[in-house]
Formats: sequence, C-alpha cells, structure tokens
Amino acid sequence: MAKKISLREFQEHLAARLSSAAQGQATAALLGVQAGNDYWLLNLSDSGEIVPLPPLAPVPLTRPWFAGIANIRGNLYSVADFSAFRGGEPTPVNATSRLLLIGTRHGSNAALLVTRMLGLKNPEQFSPAASTADAARPWESERLVDGDGREWRRLNVRALLADPDFMEIGA
Repeated sequence: MAKKISLREFQEHLAARLSSAAQGQATAALLGVQAGNDYWLLNLSDSGEIVPLPPLAPVPLTRPWFAGIANIRGNLYSVADFSAFRGGEPTPVNATSRLLLIGTRHGSNAALLVTRMLGLKNPEQFSPAASTADAARPWESERLVDGDGREWRRLNVRALLADPDFMEIGA
C-alpha cells in the first residue's frame, strides 16, 4: 500500500522537483494528469504550478470549453477545461479538480482545468503504443502504455499554446 502524504507535502515535493528540473538537475520525469476519462503526461519542465481550483469568473461569448478567468496570487489566468476542449465531458468541479498553470514558462497566462493530478511518473514505466496521429491535434505528440495496460497521451504544451483553436476563445 502506498504511503499517504498530505497535499501540502505533495506540492512541496513537486515544487522542489520543478525547481531542480528548471535548473537542469532532475532526471527526466513526467507529470501525470487525468482530463475526463483520458490520462495525459507532460514533460516536467513544461508543466507549471498546480493549484487547487479557485473561484472562476465566467466570461460571456466564449466557447463552451472556456471555463473562465482565475485570479492566482494577483495574476489573471485564462482557464480552459481540457476535457471539454478535446470534445469530452466538462470537468466536474470538485475537491480533486486542479488547475495546471501551463503557459507561464512560455509567456502566456494559460491554465488547464483537469479532473485530477496523478503525480510524477518515470518515463521508463511506459512503452510506445500504436500511434494514431491526428494532424488536427499537433499538441498530442504520442501515445504510451503503462505496465497496467492503461493508455496515456503525451501533451506538447508549446504546440497546444500555439494551436489557433486553443487560443481563439471567442464564440
């Protein structure tokens, strides 16, 4: 049985890993998140801060997947419901929902609303899966399978932030 740790301990550990990754000291690691029923992996160096879901200010005349604007320590972030953006069910707003601040490193205050965080993953735990590349989704870089047979998708944050569909929130 896995050792239970508090959310604060997890966030402190993750912040330390993110800091060392930014300094080039970390081994290759991936951050696992769940968006809807799908599992996603992000390069630790591309993933940003993880925060509990704050109140979101709705924005009229936007696409259905645009969840609103969040104030994170005095900075405004545009929040996209990642599951709904991909055509899935809207992410439920509950105790496990999180915001992943992905754009700060790339000069954009963008955040993804995800169903839950799944923690740090070792790339060696995964093997390549049959790829079904979709030209309409250049931000989905590859598919992997873990030891339990669960399929994971790699998220290319830079490509997502450059995708015109993601950046155009107007309805």
